[in-house]
Amino acid sequence: MDGDEQLLRGRGHDHDAPSPGEAHDAGPGTACRFHRTGETASRDRAGGLHLGSHTPAIRVPAGLVVLVGPPASGKTSFVRALIARRQIDVEAVVSSDEIRAEFFGTSPAEAESDAADARIFEERDRRIAVRLAAGHSAVAESTNVTPQARARLVALARRFDAPVTMLRFAPDVADLLRQYTERGRTDLTAADVRAYAAVMTREAGAEQLRSEGATAVHDVPGRRETITPSEAAAHFSFA
Repeated sequence: MDGDEQLLRGRGHDHDAPSPGEAHDAGPGTACRFHRTGETASRDRAGGLHLGSHTPAIRVPAGLVVLVGPPASGKTSFVRALIARRQIDVEAVVSSDEIRAEFFGTSPAEAESDAADARIFEERDRRIAVRLAAGHSAVAESTNVTPQARARLVALARRFDAPVTMLRFAPDVADLLRQYTERGRTDLTAADVRAYAAVMTREAGAEQLRSEGATAVHDVPGRRETITPSEAAAHFSFA
């Protein structure tokens, strides 16, 4: 069964796979947070954070990029901004939700089963493996808030000696619920979103991700820092 699916069986579609920091120039195993003071950022009169144009881009090496965050935390918007800015190819993104829609778009009830999960994540792994084997990056787009879900991805990357970069999306719960409401999602309840956020806080801290085998961990800014997805994307560079 899906690692995150064990939390909310059958309620959300942004599932994880079943199990089989502080500096911009973050090296291996270093968490990155955008500075709120100093030369790299400034605040307007309303107190909003703005990343300076001279802030060095965070370099993400070719390999596996694992997005980690609750539903409605901004993962998809960030990925779309990367694609729009031509920082990554659309083919690089491997989304469990998109695979679920491809396989079961006309049969939503069938999509919410253990057998469906197994098929979806086997296909997800296959697509990631194809890209890593060719030396290309793959972006695993799902919630990945549990250690079990991430362990499967880390093991897959190790098969190809590929570095694993984990990008954390951890907005305040109030912002998370606001984004959930604005997007009008019907596949999740506010309680579901809170549950995912609680697991994120408990089991997806930067130190935890490093201990699981992440080569580097970076926090992606969002609404809390008054940063748009496009602005956040501009501060990452992908090999």
